[in-house]
This record gives sequence, C-alpha cells and structure tokens, in this order.
Amino acid sequence: MTTDTDLVTRRKRLLYRSTYRGNKENDILLGQFARAHIDEFGAAELDQYERLLEVGDNDIYDWVSGKTAVPADQDTPVVRKLLAFRVRF
Repeated sequence: MTTDTDLVTRRKRLLYRSTYRGNKENDILLGQFARAHIDEFGAAELDQYERLLEVGDNDIYDWVSGKTAVPADQDTPVVRKLLAFRVRF
C-alpha cells in the first residue's frame, strides 16, 4: 500500500533526478516537465516516469526532437504527455 508520504518522497526524488541528469538540454526539459506535472501523477504515472528516467539522455532527446520514434515499450501516457509538453516548451 502506498501512502501519501511515500508519494511525496517519490515525487521529490524524481524531480531531483529530472533536473540533474548530466545532459543540460534534458535537465531543462525534464526538470520543467516534472515541475509542471509530477504533483498530479499517481503511483502508476510515477512508475511510468521512473521507467522513462532510466532511459539514456540521447534516446529521450531523440524522441522529443522527433529524430526517432518512441519505442512501443516506452509509449506510455506519461511519455505522450512529455512529447506534448515539449511543443509548448
């Protein structure tokens, strides 16, 4: 069972991981995305986002820039939300 405290802790950890990835472009993009959306994510969305953060910076950048398509195993509602966010970013 996930408590509210657990979700708050996960959100803080994921926000930090989003902002300090090592690739400045992704630090900015994912940091802004996390600040805009992470508080509305429930446990399932946090799981999806955590899986996204395990992907390499170059792959994420290629997806967001449209250079390559998002693989089927990564095509989640959270990734689609990130792709929509980058249009506004």
